[in-house]
Amino acid sequence: MTEPNLLLSLTNITKRFGALVANDDISLDLREGEILALLGENGAGKTTLMNILFGHYVQDDGIVRVRTDAEGMTTLPPGSPGAALAAGVGMVHQHFTLAENLSGLDNIRLGTEALLSFGQRATARARIEKIIAVSGLEVDIDRRVADLTVGEKQRVEILKALYRDARVLILDEPTAVLTPQEAEGLFAVLRRLAANGLGVIFISHKLGEVLAVSHRIMVLRAGRKAGELTTAEADRRAIADLMVGKALAEVTRTPGSIGKALLEFDNVCLGKPSTRTALRQVSFKLRAGEIVGLAGISGNGQTTIAALLSGLAVPDRGTLRLYGQPMTMTSPRRLVEAGVARMPEDRQHDGVVGTMSVAENIAIEEVRSPELSRLGFLDRNAMRARAESAIAAYDVRCPGPDAEARLLSGGNVQKLILARVLEREPRIILANQPTRGLDIGAQAEVHRRIIAARDRGAAVLVISEDLDELFALADRFLVVHAGEVAEAGPADTLDRATIGLMMAGQSRTTEPLAQ
Repeated sequence: MTEPNLLLSLTNITKRFGALVANDDISLDLREGEILALLGENGAGKTTLMNILFGHYVQDDGIVRVRTDAEGMTTLPPGSPGAALAAGVGMVHQHFTLAENLSGLDNIRLGTEALLSFGQRATARARIEKIIAVSGLEVDIDRRVADLTVGEKQRVEILKALYRDARVLILDEPTAVLTPQEAEGLFAVLRRLAANGLGVIFISHKLGEVLAVSHRIMVLRAGRKAGELTTAEADRRAIADLMVGKALAEVTRTPGSIGKALLEFDNVCLGKPSTRTALRQVSFKLRAGEIVGLAGISGNGQTTIAALLSGLAVPDRGTLRLYGQPMTMTSPRRLVEAGVARMPEDRQHDGVVGTMSVAENIAIEEVRSPELSRLGFLDRNAMRARAESAIAAYDVRCPGPDAEARLLSGGNVQKLILARVLEREPRIILANQPTRGLDIGAQAEVHRRIIAARDRGAAVLVISEDLDELFALADRFLVVHAGEVAEAGPADTLDRATIGLMMAGQSRTTEPLAQ
């Protein structure tokens, strides 16, 4: 059997940003019909490498070669997206680059030909319909992009690349905005495209998806190539250990001891009903000793629920009850004083003040407490002592308590927030996207701490777009769709398919399979 043709070769790629070496002597090959999964923790160098391939960045060393015809490989000039496109390299970013007011057809043609040419439009339609038939990328190309679902918009993006005769397709976190059913549909399309000779590079942090769709796995760690595995010989543990560089202890969750309701939403409405982020008569309870997972596609009301729980918004109608009493005039400060803590979605901008020290950020929500202030003056020694204790307990990697928070990595900023939130032993915790962008080791530590908080009696609401994370943590599921929240039930009675259908707006009408 002859080996499939080499489509792409990156050789000894090095890229520096000042003193930071983002890519250190990395080589990568991709062959016809191959789906290569590119993995690595946040900051490992995946996106930098793909931006070099696509011409957005110029490498300091190394070469990029692409097969442009049957004769052989062509070296791409550094820093030229046009040359990459012409050589058959297509890239679909996590955040789509579509003109919402144009049809799918015109978006696919945009940048390649005159949109007003009727003759070209008819020819383009016939060609696109042929690509759809071959690839299985079903979408109504005559509808405005603004009226398409997220999954349909992604198909338009892939069709754009195929219309430009892409031989290599790069997908950056392609399932981050999809339901499980839409993700399965994408995988079916990728398998079909690969069978027709396309080479695919699939960037993801979801190990289950990587094992389901890829042929080969390449792992980056700290800017270097940590290793490669054939998917048939790989498992979650082997991949995770390669990503982190050491064996990871498993986090286990046992059933909790559920107590009384600590916080209640009672027919809460907020925002204009015509917007997806508005809430429509939302009712649910958070109970002591329970982790509730809130699942949903991004932009369906999660941000509004988080704002209400953080004291950043008040309902237009309906009632919020804290410890059985209606919440009326509230604020973030009052909620903190009442034992409500939050891990914000955007930890860099909403979680810490970058120019303040680690010690100041840990103390920032308790500066009026008698432990940290005397006669109206901050006790800097007490703040520093508390920070040193938290740094040790939560393994915050930093130069010390006086270091500015902006110097910390994303994972260490999250550990800092964990220390600030959990050391006060709050009664209610909002964990909004608690491990987004974190490596597997940091994820495991965050999960362990959240479960420990539940075990001591806290009520926890975890908002996450990662169903694997929710199934690892949640005792009970809620699902939000278009501003409405539905009770899905105990986690051990659910499966991904059931949750995925509810995320898409379908009611739970059949008995779910066991998880």
